[in-house]
Amino acid sequence: MIPSPLPGQPQLHYRDQSLYLEDCRLADLAHEHGTPLYVYSQSAMLDALAAYQRGFAGRRVQICYAMKANSSLAVLQLFARHGCGFDIVSGGELQRVLAAGGDPAKVIFSGVGKTRAEMRQALEAGIGCFNVESEAELEVLSEVAVAMGLRAPVSIRVNPNVDAKTHPYISTGLKGNKFGIAHERTLATYQRAAQLPGLRVVGIDCHIGSQITEETPFMDALERMLDLVSAIEAAGIAIHHIDFGGGLGINYNGDTPPAADALWAKLLARLDARGYGDRQLMIEPGRSLVGNAGVCLTEVLYLKPGEQKNFCIVDAAMNDLPRPAMYQAYHAIVPLQQRPDAQGTLYDVVGPVCESGDWLGRDRSLAVTAGDQLAVLSAGAYCSAMASTYNSRPRPAEVLVDGARAHLVRAREGVVELFRNERLVDGEA
Repeated sequence: MIPSPLPGQPQLHYRDQSLYLEDCRLADLAHEHGTPLYVYSQSAMLDALAAYQRGFAGRRVQICYAMKANSSLAVLQLFARHGCGFDIVSGGELQRVLAAGGDPAKVIFSGVGKTRAEMRQALEAGIGCFNVESEAELEVLSEVAVAMGLRAPVSIRVNPNVDAKTHPYISTGLKGNKFGIAHERTLATYQRAAQLPGLRVVGIDCHIGSQITEETPFMDALERMLDLVSAIEAAGIAIHHIDFGGGLGINYNGDTPPAADALWAKLLARLDARGYGDRQLMIEPGRSLVGNAGVCLTEVLYLKPGEQKNFCIVDAAMNDLPRPAMYQAYHAIVPLQQRPDAQGTLYDVVGPVCESGDWLGRDRSLAVTAGDQLAVLSAGAYCSAMASTYNSRPRPAEVLVDGARAHLVRAREGVVELFRNERLVDGEA
């Protein structure tokens, strides 16, 4: 059954029974570039960004795209050109930002396991801020900065013990999560940071999880953050910016997250009421900017009926699109060509990887035959970015569409590329 409305509308839509993304017929792109294939809508990404920009109109806000959601260079380039900074979690992501033309001064470096080499790399680049996630990290970062004759700008990530009500793997704001400093340790940690010679305190940070579809967790985290800002500044430590992280969800299967502009109108009203409305704010959206902007195209290889299950075997697999296998996540799956009068059959949509966990959708009603093509929807976030080469399967190509124009922004890998850096052992065993 085809969901109505389609996640990704209006950019994703049927026209004369064919599925289009903007003005590009997806079957034509599949024919030209092969499958599996990722296709992204530039318009959908910019529309999602515009909702945040509307919500922040008249405020001092820096939007930093959380690039772990989708780190394709063309996606980074698009956001950089429209004023975004970037939230990174590795030295490799910093290199991608620079390669895409991003401004290092608008980069925030998050993550619990920054290495000394990554710290040096980020300091040399002149990033805007380190989001520090442990007391031990403060000490190491100060040592690295002092050795370089610098002071590292830092914001401490607070773990407010707020339940984001999302999948446990992507919940980051509870006491049992590995992220951030415990709420009750925050003031003491700031006092230590202010004493360290290699650090310069500039802000406070909080991120409670991903795919959040209710406003209450955001409001709860806001209140706890502002309580901390008050206590820290009462101790004589200035907080120049407040970083509220990201985490706003998207529609995968009838989900109804608040619109970004509506959510931020409420959060800003509360900031104003508590006297913090004039502060520099930071926000780190990821999934909500790119998730519904992308689809993964795949071809039906075989239909395999069974006593308990019918299987629709496609050429995309868990290595190409890991979210269902990793999170038991739901993605709508629809045909590239509608057959309005055809009778659907219930299938599990599975891939060729040699794992029972290799599935893209369970119990989907589809009217398909071998050779037909399908689109896995809401695939712009945490899909291509998490892809692997398991079973020596090269990663898919990626295309960015802008109206009727389609740009190949990542060529399909070849098998030889997968073992180019491997070496055979000389001599006989």
